[in-house]
Amino acid sequence: MATPLLLLGACNDDNSSSPKPTPSSAPPTPLQSLSTTDLVVRREAFCPVVSPDAVTAALGGAPKRSTSYDNGDPARLATDVKDVAHEYGCTWRSADGAVASAWVFAPPITRARAGDLLRSPLGAHCVRVPGPDFGRPSAATRCRTPDGVERAYRGLFGDAWLSCTLSAPGRKEPADLSTRANRWCAAVATAAAS
Repeated sequence: MATPLLLLGACNDDNSSSPKPTPSSAPPTPLQSLSTTDLVVRREAFCPVVSPDAVTAALGGAPKRSTSYDNGDPARLATDVKDVAHEYGCTWRSADGAVASAWVFAPPITRARAGDLLRSPLGAHCVRVPGPDFGRPSAATRCRTPDGVERAYRGLFGDAWLSCTLSAPGRKEPADLSTRANRWCAAVATAAAS
């Protein structure tokens, strides 16, 4: 029993010489310009490499606060749900209430399970909308939330289920929300695959 713990300790050595990930500073790319069906997303923490410029562009301004969590951490997974996470995720919030989020499930997901996830009910105020591939299979959605409007992409990249959302406050959807969500999710997919 001590051997596995010792091996895990060796893998998590903070003094290792391996390079630390750095955020990308590339300009936002639309999903249509990425071959998302060929990207392989890692089922591990990716939040530190998400471009700060992509976060600012998605939110329409600098983030006021951010949170992240790793597999096994206690986390707020939904408005009324706090539990142990089985995913890696992060959220950024602007001063005006815009929210950009992303997460990848920690366990591997099969194509059959991905199909089940896509067929699961969306909720009373959500609809599927046309959108570019975000992995395969994938879906784009638009939801009316109590606080505003949310655009989301979800899909399978290899054996990793990746989701990203962008929400804007208010009753009226901003004209550029779909475009910003598209570019935000492209940045997330690129960071998670790096």
